[in-house]
Amino acid sequence: MNVKIEGRRKIKAKINIPPDKSISHRSIMIGSLARGTTEVENFLFADDCISTIECFKKLGVEIETKNGKVIVKGKNYNLSAPEQQLYCGNSGTTTRLLLGILSTQEFEAILDGDNSLRKRPMKRVTQPLSQMGANFEFLEREDFLPIKVKGKNLLKPIDYILPVSSAQVKSALIFAALKAEGMSIIKEKPMSRNHTELMLKSAGANIKTSFEDKFYKIEVLPSSLEALKIKVPSDISSAAFFIVLALICEDSEVIVENCILNHTRTGIIDILKQMGADISIEDVQIQNGELVGTIVAKSSSLQGVSVDKDDIPRIIDEIPILAVAAAFADGKTIIDNASELRVKESDRIKTTIEMLKSFGAECYELENGLEIIGSKNKLKAGIVDSYNDHRIAMAGAVMACAVEGESTILNAECASVSFPNFYEILFEHSRKE
Repeated sequence: MNVKIEGRRKIKAKINIPPDKSISHRSIMIGSLARGTTEVENFLFADDCISTIECFKKLGVEIETKNGKVIVKGKNYNLSAPEQQLYCGNSGTTTRLLLGILSTQEFEAILDGDNSLRKRPMKRVTQPLSQMGANFEFLEREDFLPIKVKGKNLLKPIDYILPVSSAQVKSALIFAALKAEGMSIIKEKPMSRNHTELMLKSAGANIKTSFEDKFYKIEVLPSSLEALKIKVPSDISSAAFFIVLALICEDSEVIVENCILNHTRTGIIDILKQMGADISIEDVQIQNGELVGTIVAKSSSLQGVSVDKDDIPRIIDEIPILAVAAAFADGKTIIDNASELRVKESDRIKTTIEMLKSFGAECYELENGLEIIGSKNKLKAGIVDSYNDHRIAMAGAVMACAVEGESTILNAECASVSFPNFYEILFEHSRKE
């Protein structure tokens, strides 16, 4: 599906942003491993999260939707051997966290995914899990799906420093460590998003977190989990597209309520504010151990910035839309030390640069990042190849709204991976000037 967008739009709206993808994934996983019945309100029914549900159903977990809630009947870590392969679709979170969970099970299982997921490296997860006693076999290509995994009932504890900060790798190790023979210690620098730790603590896991010599340190002891009642907040990674839309369009304002404000996720807000964005946070409260609140963003004159390397894990999913904001800013923006972008749904350094250039932006590919020279007066309508990457498609759509003329987003339907009704909301609330 290709989507055409007529530019020079403005927006003034309260936007209903989809539920948080990270928390939706983890609610199913932790609910499946807990004792008792977990209830999840405001679950994200997007492609990636549905992949997680389908995988756990194949592992013998009863999951149903009832009265608008997802009901998960936990198996207390006693999953069933699947009768067929576990297909993870496009979801790296489903795959990598499942590798950790399946490391605690004594049966064999095969994980596979779509063509994009088959290009994403998996040794970063399987190598430390192998040290804990799990066994993995790459069935076609070393380091890539499909993978056969066979775990152990009791794994060896691990003391491990992540080479690159990663919430997915960290979470996989934590899930495995909950069924190890003693304390595991996991460290990373800088700290990546910590939804797994927070939700597991709420479920009764024996997890302690601290900072030691600038490392974020997680100590995990063997634990059983108890069922939860979870209300999933709005996803700040999805909200970022409409926040930037308001900033770069004239006479615009966007309000996003009940949005997650976990400090490991608000790097996009902090950096946009450094750029001069008119963004305010209101009505802050705590839900399930997570900060949530209302974000208000208004049209702004932006300035280029250099992004600190320690902020990269806090904005890793938002870099394509941050790059759009940078194209409309005055001056130079440098985003570096972001090698992880190379192994996302697409090589997001290359595809973000290509997307910006399709609109006439001045930008340059760095070895591990991007350099963008603000050039809003030179920007024009373009044709964007999404490369079936949801964040490239949506970033391109936002940029298309702010330039003159009609732009086209190719293979735009991939937005459904995280934001099923993105275009519906975009066209409903943005208007041609």
